[in-house]
Amino acid sequence: MYKLLIRPVLFWFDPEKVHHFTFAAIRFLSRIPGFPVLFKWLYVTDDVRLEREVFGLKFKNPVGLAAGFDKDARLFQELDNFGFGFIEIGTLTPKPQEGNPKKRLFRLKSDQAIINRMGFNNGGVNAAVERLKKNKNVLVGGNIGKNKNTPNEDAVSDYLICFEALYNVVDYFVVNVSSPNTPNLRALQDKEPLMELLQTLENENQQKAKQASIKSRPILLKIAPDLTDEQLLDIIDIVKTTKIAGVIATNTTISRENLQSENQTETGGLSGKPLTQRATEVIRFLSEKSNKAFPIIGVGGIHSAEDALEKLDAGASLVQLYTGFIYEGPALIKAINQKILERLQ
Repeated sequence: MYKLLIRPVLFWFDPEKVHHFTFAAIRFLSRIPGFPVLFKWLYVTDDVRLEREVFGLKFKNPVGLAAGFDKDARLFQELDNFGFGFIEIGTLTPKPQEGNPKKRLFRLKSDQAIINRMGFNNGGVNAAVERLKKNKNVLVGGNIGKNKNTPNEDAVSDYLICFEALYNVVDYFVVNVSSPNTPNLRALQDKEPLMELLQTLENENQQKAKQASIKSRPILLKIAPDLTDEQLLDIIDIVKTTKIAGVIATNTTISRENLQSENQTETGGLSGKPLTQRATEVIRFLSEKSNKAFPIIGVGGIHSAEDALEKLDAGASLVQLYTGFIYEGPALIKAINQKILERLQ
């Protein structure tokens, strides 16, 4: 029904406005008695065989929602009814910021893709923390970044502010240094600054856990698909040295190869079908070259159950959806989980 009736109507309108409308619609319907149960009946696959234990956390299934959809942690509870095994909120920054000027979100329909140059638009980490305090059993990841006006030499302090604020209200952290939409952010992927950033966060992580006599929070690094093999080898070395929990591969790409849509020249990060192959290549490279030394969450171009299985076969422990969720609808989550169960029979 989504692809035949709902998506064609939504795709007539500006994508950012549709995003806000969809948010409001899901929130409204979720408050009507019976609708949450209906959503679960339609989309949730409840089977213990889908459970995964990764970096010390138990996921009810391996299909998550990637960061960027629920930036401010406003809808994670309602989105859980669509069958996700976990929800990643953010990217959050210490101070609220409006992001880049509009128009900044573009559909590439012929390519089943999206270009965004949102620029970490969010209401600030403290506002999100208040909403996350009301969480009812949703496994949530916190994706953190730096404010646009914070120079790279001061970036560590921004990440630490977000880390401290979110520590008691999220289950894992994601360090985002790979968005192409914040000036100079990707320079933090260079080995030396990245090592410093991750080591500082992991040291703080261990110290806070020891003081509170609790388990430390898993910290993951989200990387760009545009890294060279040499840079990916550096990532493996950094993960092993800093002892962070794992990697999310991959973020959006700045590549524009083999696109057909007229608006392909818009600046920003490209996500969706054109990223399918490259994201899987990065996952396989990291998994094989590290000898599966750390977990990988696979994201990028998952538009079918087969796409998800390819990433799991390449070495991913979990997968995340974003653009595929927009183009295919919530039925995609159930399709992936059912396909995984079919393999087990």
